[in-house]
Amino acid sequence: MSIWEYANPKKFAETAAKVQPFAWALAGLTLGVGLVWGFFFTPDDYKQGSTVKIIFIHVPAAMMAVNVWGMMLVTSLVWLIRRHHVSALAARAAAPVGMVFTLIALATGALWGQPMWGTWWEWDPRLTSFLILFLFYLGYIALWAAVEDPDTAADLTSVLCMVGSVFAALSRYAVKFWNQGLHQDSTILKVGEKDPLDPAYYQPLVLCLIGFVALFVALVLLRTVTEIRLRRLAVLAARERLA
Repeated sequence: MSIWEYANPKKFAETAAKVQPFAWALAGLTLGVGLVWGFFFTPDDYKQGSTVKIIFIHVPAAMMAVNVWGMMLVTSLVWLIRRHHVSALAARAAAPVGMVFTLIALATGALWGQPMWGTWWEWDPRLTSFLILFLFYLGYIALWAAVEDPDTAADLTSVLCMVGSVFAALSRYAVKFWNQGLHQDSTILKVGEKDPLDPAYYQPLVLCLIGFVALFVALVLLRTVTEIRLRRLAVLAARERLA
């Protein structure tokens, strides 16, 4: 079986219908357990108090904001190279989901940063690159809506996606590129190093991460199938006008 079989809209829709129930169930289970465990059954941090529990929403949302753009980049490249419509529609379907994840990351970061840093916003390298990434999401969605021809829109948004990938990378690695700024580097995988993530938070955080990934899979499959159907309706409408 080749992965290119799923470039067939019918094959993709059939597979999506089979996968979606499992993705929704996994998302509901892991997010339900992870958030309840994290917010109600983990201790307060000795420095940050209960504020640290924002980590169970902020970190998964921030990671998904970057990774969704990465998924859009891959599917956009597939469109540019192989001209598979499903890949372009999958990128379009993923954009609003990624935009919401980015907005959640920015909002929860502000809620977390205010009591810790004494400010709701700082022009920190990572925060600034995340804000720019959010604007790229908005621009990507707006460009799809502004261009009438779907193939031309797919071409232009694919180019925009490649440009925006620079800021997606910066939002992930800005702390490593610049030593300045308030935002700390990732501590999730720094086992044995200074100030690693406390084990009490690690397991519920992993569940929340899995839940956000499963939620994204469920949403993007649902939205991609919807985009495929809308594309079919547009083609049929165009044929009727020409008939």
